[in-house]
Amino acid sequence: MRSSAGYDPDHQAWLLWLLGLALVGYLIALALSIDVNAAMDLWLPILIQWLPAAVCWVAVYRSRRRSWEVLFSAAAVTAFASGNSYYYLALPVTGSAPPFPSPADVGYLSFTPLILIALTVAVRRRLPGLGWSVWLDSVLGSLAAASVLAGVLSPVLLTAEAGSWSLATVVSLAYPLADMAMVAAVIGIITLQDLRVGRQWMPLIAALVIFTGTDVIYALQVAAGTYQPGTLLDGGWDVGLALVAVWVHGWARAGIGAPRPAPVPVTSAPLAVPSVAMATGLCMLVVGTQTHVTTLAVVLAGGTLLGAAVRTQVVFRQLVQMADLRRQARVDELTGLPNRRALYTDASTRLAARGRQQQALLLLDLDKFKEVNDSLGHHAGDQLLVEVGRRLREQLRDGDLLARLGGDEFAVLVDNADHELAGAVAVKLRQALVEPFALEGVSLRTDVSIGIALSPEHGAGLSLLLRRADVAMYKAKTARSGHHIYVGKDDTHGDARLRTLEELHTALATGDQVVLHYQPKIDLATGDVRGVEALVRWDHPTRGLLYPAAFLYLVEEGGLMRSLTQVVLEKALDQAVTWRSNGTPLTIAVNVSASSLVDADLPENIAALLTARGLPPTALQLEITEEFLMADRDRARGILTRLRDQGIQIAVDDFGTGYSSLAYLRELPVDELKLDRSFIFPMADDARAAALVASTIALAHSLGLRMVAEGVEDHVAYTELARHGCDQAQGFYMSRPVPAAELDHWLTARSSLGIPSQATHSGGEPGSGTSRSPTTRPRG
Repeated sequence: MRSSAGYDPDHQAWLLWLLGLALVGYLIALALSIDVNAAMDLWLPILIQWLPAAVCWVAVYRSRRRSWEVLFSAAAVTAFASGNSYYYLALPVTGSAPPFPSPADVGYLSFTPLILIALTVAVRRRLPGLGWSVWLDSVLGSLAAASVLAGVLSPVLLTAEAGSWSLATVVSLAYPLADMAMVAAVIGIITLQDLRVGRQWMPLIAALVIFTGTDVIYALQVAAGTYQPGTLLDGGWDVGLALVAVWVHGWARAGIGAPRPAPVPVTSAPLAVPSVAMATGLCMLVVGTQTHVTTLAVVLAGGTLLGAAVRTQVVFRQLVQMADLRRQARVDELTGLPNRRALYTDASTRLAARGRQQQALLLLDLDKFKEVNDSLGHHAGDQLLVEVGRRLREQLRDGDLLARLGGDEFAVLVDNADHELAGAVAVKLRQALVEPFALEGVSLRTDVSIGIALSPEHGAGLSLLLRRADVAMYKAKTARSGHHIYVGKDDTHGDARLRTLEELHTALATGDQVVLHYQPKIDLATGDVRGVEALVRWDHPTRGLLYPAAFLYLVEEGGLMRSLTQVVLEKALDQAVTWRSNGTPLTIAVNVSASSLVDADLPENIAALLTARGLPPTALQLEITEEFLMADRDRARGILTRLRDQGIQIAVDDFGTGYSSLAYLRELPVDELKLDRSFIFPMADDARAAALVASTIALAHSLGLRMVAEGVEDHVAYTELARHGCDQAQGFYMSRPVPAAELDHWLTARSSLGIPSQATHSGGEPGSGTSRSPTTRPRG
């Protein structure tokens, strides 16, 4: 049964079989009354060498002649056995050894090139596509070995060189050169780092070593005149041929289709081979200065030194490249900070080393980063990440670890940090990002949400800390608290958030679940309804109708605001077409978030939507917040001016809550201010609140702007606003936000009463809800 390396463990039986056949031959000689000594001297050496040849040709047959290495190996053994047979058979005829050179030398010398061809085919079959640097190591090792052998064989080579150049001289030189080639091949195989030199290769390597060693000793003895035939030295060739047969048989049994063995990991120093080769070459040159060695040994030693120098230079370049690749594998290419892999390596080591010592992992995620990429381009987004990384790094201590995980996520590992210090670091990092960033000529503000997990309180391993810091980070985003330290109950919200986010993707892809409710805006002077505000709802398939507070934060987090804005605009304008076809040309106001307004293509997109439906620009009004106006006034001016030039009206929503300069009212193209409900609600009981509302209305009118009051919930507020000259009002006192069909009924009922400007029943406008409801109006 074959082992996993493809080596047949019953190869030992083949050796026993060979020796058994030799013994049988000896017994046959005795039975035929042949001189035993003569039989042993003549037939036994021939038989012993032909038996390996027979084994090789059996292997050729079993491989169906598809394995060239087996075929060439069999030919090599057969050539040597043939030469040996001629040599021994010529002894009884001539009474002495055959002349030199003879046909026997053809067989002997054919062994080396044939076995080298077999070796080359076998190595290439096992190592296809091997790197050139590995082959260079192999050649270098071969050169070094050849130079040493050339030095050892110098007496033989010098004797041959000293004679006249004849066929005998050439043949005598061919033997040591062939030995050098085989030694070089063996060293080359051993040097191949990707080749598993295991049980399958050992018989061949041992065969070549024994064969070469026997040849070298024989050559030296012949040169010294001490060689005696019939000694143990002659058995070296027989053992070598037998081992070749063992390798050939095992290789054929393994089969060509056997899987390539797994490469041995390169654990040795890459300079080992060139260093040894250089030392070998230097030693041979030193020896050459002390003793008389052949020119070939000196040339090979010089070639070894040159090759070692080249290989050393290549190794140094490879080491530099490996160091650079190792650095790149640990460093974020954009920011220069450690990357996720480096964080896992370094942070895991720190967490394990510090044991019970408290450490804090902070996970940072930039808010609304996707909108920066979408509106200003990825180059601007990359610049923002670089600047954010620089600012964060400046705020940390030397021992703290800052890494970029990917996208707009960063992580910080802080040593010796409890709850208080971790919170303080989070506040410090957020403050570092308060100042605007100058990108592509645009001043841009960004904020960050930070989740915090502590070790070992929330987990000892980095993976668990990252997961819990991620949960805490989304908790901070949802609560808009800036940062949040993980608590056990936070995990219950993580799965629900992910599930809801996936459902939002589906809802926006189809648009069927997105519905709009409309709240009318009443002209306080005439009682007319000239416009409505569209407020988004999510008709969830299992949770029912969801108000914006339940899902808008996820829309922002998931980078879906542009998609939602597109769906809302399309549905609102479709409804405007329906109303106009029914003789009710209402202007529909749509809330547009700051993240949507940074889209430079928004004006052209809206113009295309209006044109496709045949609507005039007056059919649409956009409501924006002071947050967008003050974040980047130059950018706001450019986008709003393009919208205003198209005839689309602009309203500032939640006016008065931004605590910002009113200079933008003079500089920016704004048509309408919507006074926040927080100013309207206390008017009935607070004279100062009523005075503030009156002055704000006067301010708007002095700037040529309309004033719309939000959150009107009782008759007193409605009357006071009319008395102070407010232009329009909306609120529960007149109508809640309702579906389009219900608003149609409300408009019909209102029209039938004929006196829309005053309360007509139940202390409120027709279709109004409960007076003075404390419910906060959902925004969309």
